[in-house]
Amino acid sequence: MRVKLVAGNWKMNGNLASSQALIASILPRLASLDRARYAVCVPFPYLTSAAQAMRGSNVALGAQDLSQFEDGAYTGSVSGAMLVDCGCHYVIVGHSERRAVFEERDDTVALKYAQAVKHRLTAILCVGETLAERDAGATEPVVARQLDAVIRHCGVAALAQGVIAYEPVWAIGTGRTATPQQAQAVHAFIRGRIAAEDRRLAENLPILYGGSVKAGNAAQLFAMADVDGGLIGGASLVADEFVAICAAAQGAREMVKT
Repeated sequence: MRVKLVAGNWKMNGNLASSQALIASILPRLASLDRARYAVCVPFPYLTSAAQAMRGSNVALGAQDLSQFEDGAYTGSVSGAMLVDCGCHYVIVGHSERRAVFEERDDTVALKYAQAVKHRLTAILCVGETLAERDAGATEPVVARQLDAVIRHCGVAALAQGVIAYEPVWAIGTGRTATPQQAQAVHAFIRGRIAAEDRRLAENLPILYGGSVKAGNAAQLFAMADVDGGLIGGASLVADEFVAICAAAQGAREMVKT
């Protein structure tokens, strides 16, 4: 059985004090949840502080992006080597906001994934469709295109060093959520697509759901056969919500109390 993973994506929120307070609140409450894996992906300026606070805990540190370049004259970029120096174990690649707001193309995402692999970071590769694409019946072609770009550039074996996160763009920050059955259908498609290249890898590859996951719907989503956890946005900024989601991932019946 694949171990569930819950990764919080704080996006561009908070400040140093609030990030420290949030970490201090969640760490002791997650300490006894040992049947799943947990990570938080914090803004670049707070990586070192978060790494210090999380040292020795069961919560891993992640970043929200990395450069497709190794090093050099790329002002404002952050390399995979720098993330490793800061104590990162995870990095989000190809988030829908990077694709939409910053116009990252599939080939750029593939280059970033390659950098994550090179530096032994676990890449959380995001794929997903917009509302217009879903309404047009293009969910599977869009997801396949995004996934295939990484496979072509890096090889299917490189997926073993990452996880996939299906994030329907229409369900991010909108309050709308794919039903457990809708999420399962796309997750099963993703696993099948990879299985066509490498069945064993596909069977062991965690596929997360990221689209307005909350304490109230996490258990139902995580109960699906191919939903192996979540990439959590806004709810990861609220300690009670994030801890409850993490508890759901490992099948805990009660939320851990302080």
